[in-house]
Amino acid sequence: MSGKIIGKVAALEKNPTTIDNFCFWTDKDTLLNPFDVVVVEHVRDSQTYGVVEEISHITDADSFLASFISNDFGQLDAPANTDRIGMNYVRARVVGNTKNIYIPAQNGATVALGSKEDIQAALGLDEMKNPIVCGYLEMYGGLDDDRIDLPVYVNSDFLIGPEGAHLNISGISGLAAKTSYAMFLLNALQQQTLAEATKKNVAYIFMNVKGRDLLSIDELSPQLSEADHGMYRSMGLAEIPFQNVKYFYPAAEQGAVRSYVKKEVFECQVVKGQAKKFKFLFKEDKESLDLLFSNVEDPNQTIESIINFIVSEQPPFHNIDSWEGMLNAVRDMGEKGNDKGSKEISVMSWRKFRRIVRKAIENDRMFGSSVNAAQNEIRLEGAIRDLQAGDVYVVDIAKQDENMQAFVFGSVMQAVTKLKLGEFDDDMSDKQRARIPDRIVIFVDELNKYASSDAPKSSPILRLLLDIAERGRSLGIVLFSAEQFKSAIHKRVTGNCSTHAYGRTNSIEVSDKTYSFVPPTYKSMMTRLKQGQYIIQNPVFHSLLKIRFPMPLYRQDKGDN
Repeated sequence: MSGKIIGKVAALEKNPTTIDNFCFWTDKDTLLNPFDVVVVEHVRDSQTYGVVEEISHITDADSFLASFISNDFGQLDAPANTDRIGMNYVRARVVGNTKNIYIPAQNGATVALGSKEDIQAALGLDEMKNPIVCGYLEMYGGLDDDRIDLPVYVNSDFLIGPEGAHLNISGISGLAAKTSYAMFLLNALQQQTLAEATKKNVAYIFMNVKGRDLLSIDELSPQLSEADHGMYRSMGLAEIPFQNVKYFYPAAEQGAVRSYVKKEVFECQVVKGQAKKFKFLFKEDKESLDLLFSNVEDPNQTIESIINFIVSEQPPFHNIDSWEGMLNAVRDMGEKGNDKGSKEISVMSWRKFRRIVRKAIENDRMFGSSVNAAQNEIRLEGAIRDLQAGDVYVVDIAKQDENMQAFVFGSVMQAVTKLKLGEFDDDMSDKQRARIPDRIVIFVDELNKYASSDAPKSSPILRLLLDIAERGRSLGIVLFSAEQFKSAIHKRVTGNCSTHAYGRTNSIEVSDKTYSFVPPTYKSMMTRLKQGQYIIQNPVFHSLLKIRFPMPLYRQDKGDN
């Protein structure tokens, strides 16, 4: 056997072993845990691998009353009159066999702990192609002398394509550390792809949606513990933060930015050529107007008709070149008795359109009349067109309201899609076209704001997300997303993710049918995972894996003031 023998298979009349599951008895002092791997002697000198799912304790008492009576009729301080014979029995799920023999484990077969090689083979971690480290596995944590620690790798082809794509991370706010896990994984991905640029060239766009979370990702963290340092060394990762980082902030009045970024940090980024202020111009960005209506029901498609009317430059919009001019023209269309526009669009619809658009455009200085390069101003679409392999763009939308966040996020997705579909090719040189990354990873937290299961079907943001989820793998656009409750996200978005990470959540969430495939014991564990722990699901793994990860390498500046 591979390791220490801990028990034997028990096949009972009422609880037989099957090709999927088996039970074995073990000493009550053997401290196994769910997710531990065990090895069973099987026929033809093969070995069957199992993953522990549930652990129970049983005695020879046939009822609770018998247990009560054996303690001198319920005397708590009295020694038991009858010593009960007790043991633990463990239910395990079959995940493989060394010779691909899948008849049920036989009664009385010896069960042992696995070696490092057994664990890797059992979980599908051996001979991993294109490995990207995704965490750290602790096996047999209750058995100090037999504990095994090893890094866990995932095949990058199943993470960012071409075999699979998209990652979804879920967990309650604060305790689940969703952003921290995403940044750890993305840093590992950047380290490998920069070192092996000829194999995969990847660029990254991060949407900063909370405070100053991602506004210092190029600075090394001073807060890593010795355990974190040790984990990075064991996983073979260099202790360096993100490289090739550029920050994009919404333009505000008088040359300022609408952001929680500290003044000294922003000024330092400007000096280093890392920071730009982005604006949207009417002539170039009017086609994105629909993104301002992502959360507005439009059952009769009147809003869509108005936008088409404006974008197609029908009178009086044919000579307009500014947001202010558009608002004035829309106001005229909403006047009573106006006969300039389409007869299919009512005056009330024009007024509704103006109320929503005016609030956004007049209150947000990122809707500008021009871009001044000398003031570090840029169009966001123009910046994305220049995206190169290895680049990391951080687009800050944390201080904007929900509608503006959706508008900017949607604009980013539109620009990335245009870049990958070649819509900018006519304005690019051969050298620029050759530098377009094979893969572009977009990370966004709070996905529930954009792809909730009850979002309007007409929502342009939802349409964009569905398109990326379903076509992104072939286009080279990969979505890394996070939210508190996976059950609240549109099924076509999560259903197209090849990798899922589950952090700590609550019992109401795990009772949803979204988690029907998860064994009951694992569901219970999801409600008490600690910070730094995740349960990972990926097609290359033979089972769900419970992993740990270290704190991210970059400086995390919490707070939003």
